[in-house]
Amino acid sequence: MKAGRVILVGAGPGDPELLTLKAVKALQAADVILADDLASDEVLAYANPAARIVHVGKRGGCKSTPQEFIERLMVAEARSGKIVVRLKGGDPFIFGRGGEECEAMRAAGVDCEVVNGITSGLAAATAAGVPLTHRDFCHGAILVTGHEREGERTDWAALARTGLPLVIYMGIANSAAIRTALLKAGMVPGTPAVAVSNATRDDERSLATTLSALPEDLARAGIGSPAILVVGAIAGLARAGSLSPPRATASG
Repeated sequence: MKAGRVILVGAGPGDPELLTLKAVKALQAADVILADDLASDEVLAYANPAARIVHVGKRGGCKSTPQEFIERLMVAEARSGKIVVRLKGGDPFIFGRGGEECEAMRAAGVDCEVVNGITSGLAAATAAGVPLTHRDFCHGAILVTGHEREGERTDWAALARTGLPLVIYMGIANSAAIRTALLKAGMVPGTPAVAVSNATRDDERSLATTLSALPEDLARAGIGSPAILVVGAIAGLARAGSLSPPRATASG
């Protein structure tokens, strides 16, 4: 029996034109594809026609396939000689649980490779016209999740003290608590903030506001998950247009 293996593939933010060539080659070689909810049908169109596609929903705030089950399935398929692609939205190693899955594969003696994808934090900021580094504004950016596990607590005060823009994943549901924590940490109420949902997709929407008005403006605009928040002076570069309509892809 031939040796199987696992490839963790970043599907990027949604626009299939942003896939890497290596990601496309992996999809075309796959025998089995375990696809997250955020991996679009347009991306899956590149898959090997003979591949078995298993949808394993993994979206914050929604019912998801247990991680342990996904890992067991990856191991079982690889041990049976299959090329298994674990297809994830964004990048496997940025809030994609790719590190956990690589550890599980190593523990099981299964060969595992990672193919990077454009992470949604970068794609969303770019879609809104916000550079995450700019010599006149910031020398870096902080990627942080707004969805804490039980027992965890993000030190928002420490993050605010850096003066760097915060790129917040999975933060829509907790936006009011995040605002409170950042204001308590001394961040100015008028600090620019941008929210982008479904970045690079046909139904992309963006909202430019301030930290103090963020939760209310999100609710008023009807922007929900999946979305990225960018908070910091650099977000002010996107404030010329407060709310963008759905946009077409480059090929649309």
